[in-house]
Amino acid sequence: SSIASAAGCAISPRRRGIPARHAPPWQKMFIQGLLTAALALSVSHPAASRASASRKASLIGSATMAANDSAFSSLDEYLGHLASEAALPEGFRIGNCGFEFEPSEAATGTRVKMRLTLIVADKPSSSFAAVFTKNAFCGSPVTVGKRRMRESPTLQALLVNNKVSNVCAAGDGVADSEALCEALATALELPDGAASVLPSSTGVIGWKLPVPEMRAAMPEAVASLQAGSALPAAQGIMTTDRYPKLRAASVCGGRIVGIAKGAGMIEPNMATMLSFLLTDVAVPRAQLQAMLSRAVDVSFNCMSVDADQSTSDTLVCLSSEAKLLCPEGASDEEQAAALAEFESALTSVCEGLAADVARNGEGTTHVIRVQVTGAPSVDLARGVGKAVVNSPLFKTAVAGNDPNVGRLVAAVGSYLGRVAPDLSLDKCTMSLGGRPIFSAGSFDLDNEAEAALSAHMRDALISDDNGASLLYPPHQRCVEVAIDLGVGDKGVTVLGSDLTREYVDINADYRS
Repeated sequence: SSIASAAGCAISPRRRGIPARHAPPWQKMFIQGLLTAALALSVSHPAASRASASRKASLIGSATMAANDSAFSSLDEYLGHLASEAALPEGFRIGNCGFEFEPSEAATGTRVKMRLTLIVADKPSSSFAAVFTKNAFCGSPVTVGKRRMRESPTLQALLVNNKVSNVCAAGDGVADSEALCEALATALELPDGAASVLPSSTGVIGWKLPVPEMRAAMPEAVASLQAGSALPAAQGIMTTDRYPKLRAASVCGGRIVGIAKGAGMIEPNMATMLSFLLTDVAVPRAQLQAMLSRAVDVSFNCMSVDADQSTSDTLVCLSSEAKLLCPEGASDEEQAAALAEFESALTSVCEGLAADVARNGEGTTHVIRVQVTGAPSVDLARGVGKAVVNSPLFKTAVAGNDPNVGRLVAAVGSYLGRVAPDLSLDKCTMSLGGRPIFSAGSFDLDNEAEAALSAHMRDALISDDNGASLLYPPHQRCVEVAIDLGVGDKGVTVLGSDLTREYVDINADYRS
């Protein structure tokens, strides 16, 4: 929102921190999510709603929230909105189930919950793409996923589990993932076998997958497969997420539906924690891979919650190939236009999911949006933006609604001093909340500016009056930072979040 509207708000003493809670909010989310899951399964999704006759991309679902600043007053209202927009593209089914197991790495008698989520196409597809983490200690499912991308001509199913990431665990993690793919392929009687199943895991690093328990639960997950809504999958893949994330678009006579999970250990360097994009539009595999890589570069790669890149980051786009990209006999120009239209919609869905992940970050009470312009390169612009959203000092100032803009300048200067020490900053300007605060090497601040900047931050709060995290997104506003380096024509927008005591609470208790 603009600084004009923010300045009109009543200014109260700044909240200096977020009080610690005895019950982390994601535990309440888990219970409430289970209670409302039935809502998603009961929603009717007629075939007519799955595909638009129009060729024009029309963003729907929670993607519309960014455009019209939709507000929600409760979790039920938010989930009801998602359920009404979560119709699966033609040719897909989704199922999941939950069970308990005892991790061998935890204290004797420890019982934890896991959920299996299945995403299954009606037939093997040659139209799929994926991007994975660049973390050197990547998880075993990532290793298997990369193998599928190299060797498999088709893909038909995605097998996802939460709670255990299968990273650097004792034993043979790759063999465990492959065994589960084989079990699912057998249960579904997939014609191309385990090679057409791609696994994804998220959760505690260092724990082994409970393969026997997962195999035993698989028939229940298969029996739950339904072709109506993607929302159960969005809920099933969550870990510390406060609420599910889903975006959708109508394009080229078909649909794209995307889901994502992730709230901490988030600075993607290629994808996001876990994200799955489903479409019924048949896009050639090579073009789809190129589109996905470009979409990721301007969405998930421009977002950070805590500067920690996950070992399990996986983003998969799978088409059921139920609909043609464009009519048979279309000209080269028409095919090119259809590809461009599809890529635009795909990028919009990715951008929306990345924004949702930032807003749903662990302990997040503000989203920070940094627009960097006037840079000599996109990489440098992205680096400047991430230096701001990853600065602990600036993040904590935002958490307290404290416009300590010295920390903003310090973060930018520290980064540029390391990577571009000879860059001239004589023309560099900065603004916060739309209000100019820095130019020609000095600040432009006074008491009125201080009050207005604090009001802008308070206007972007996404917590309740007591500082507690909400289990739904109440609005789409951000703390707006603009930095013009004044030395080029490249730019980028980076999203991040503040740093609160709740983030520490969550990660101190993550395994307990």
